[in-house]
Amino acid sequence: MIELATDIPRQLTARINQLALDADRPVPLSADQKSLLKAQIKQLLVKHNAQLVAHYYVDADLQALAEETGGVVADSLEMANFGAQSAADLLVVCGVRFMGETAKLLSPEKTVLMPDLQATCSLDVGCPADEFAQFCAQYPDHKVVVYANTSVEVKALADWVVTSGNALQIVRHLKAQGDKIIWAPDQHLGHWIEQETGVEMIRWMGHCIVHDEFKAFELEQLKQRYPDAKVLVHPESAAAVVALADVVGSTKVLINAVQSLPDQQFIVATDQGIFYKMQQLAPHKQLIVAPTDSKAKQCISCANCPWMGMNSLTNLAAVLTYFDNQDASTKNHEIILDESKRQQALVALNRMLAFSREHGLVVKR
Repeated sequence: MIELATDIPRQLTARINQLALDADRPVPLSADQKSLLKAQIKQLLVKHNAQLVAHYYVDADLQALAEETGGVVADSLEMANFGAQSAADLLVVCGVRFMGETAKLLSPEKTVLMPDLQATCSLDVGCPADEFAQFCAQYPDHKVVVYANTSVEVKALADWVVTSGNALQIVRHLKAQGDKIIWAPDQHLGHWIEQETGVEMIRWMGHCIVHDEFKAFELEQLKQRYPDAKVLVHPESAAAVVALADVVGSTKVLINAVQSLPDQQFIVATDQGIFYKMQQLAPHKQLIVAPTDSKAKQCISCANCPWMGMNSLTNLAAVLTYFDNQDASTKNHEIILDESKRQQALVALNRMLAFSREHGLVVKR
């Protein structure tokens, strides 16, 4: 029988939802305003030997700018790996806070800035390190496996850090060794891993507010409207949604599916930010947003992470300007890690990186 961690307290869930609703959305810009900001950003990136790295879920303008300036658009681990391999002195991370922390973990000698340090993640907020430490203490004979979407303090408590791209292989490896496992924080990803590996894990019951809102009832109706469409689902979605998928996997797996499969229509159950890269690689294919509405017609994210949406050309230009002017405001955008926590977290992260390099699952450092 699978044991489950106590569900996230209602007050914490309410706080997560309120944070999402309160997240500052960028003001729309005109084409001329965008052009001026991009020119300013490019100039400052060159001046300070800076590298721009962006996640698949941020605004398309930021993804395009990262590519135009020699940076990268990727998932969180590839972003950090790219930064670590770069000769840049300054890394600017467009994403959410744990991604900036991961970049700093692997590049402690570099300055790491973010457009908005308040850009968080419901999985991160929903797994407070102090509460998780108390939970882990109840199971001292278990290996602690945490998803990359967690704070550096939570990673410091872990034996392994994993991504959605390598979690299956690492859990199978632990199963072969006879290890018992605590999993955190995403309950749906954990359940999918259990189903795929046959491993019973003690799961922390967190969730991603974007992927948790895709609904099987509405997805079934949409499949009837588009019977030829392949359904692509990220495993952070609920089991009923995953069960309707033709392809289940990480952002990279879903992007590769659109590019490589012969089908012309795809229903995509992940953040809409991914459409930029999908459309870039498969411009003639039709991408359809999976429904997030419940029968009550309500949603918090509506397939757009509100915290990813806090990254914009405006605040990206601002943080680079602060840095250029040696303004004290730069500190409000810089990732600073406690060195002891960084070293502890690095143990679990390096263990995952070594395993992934050995099995061809990650870019070499």
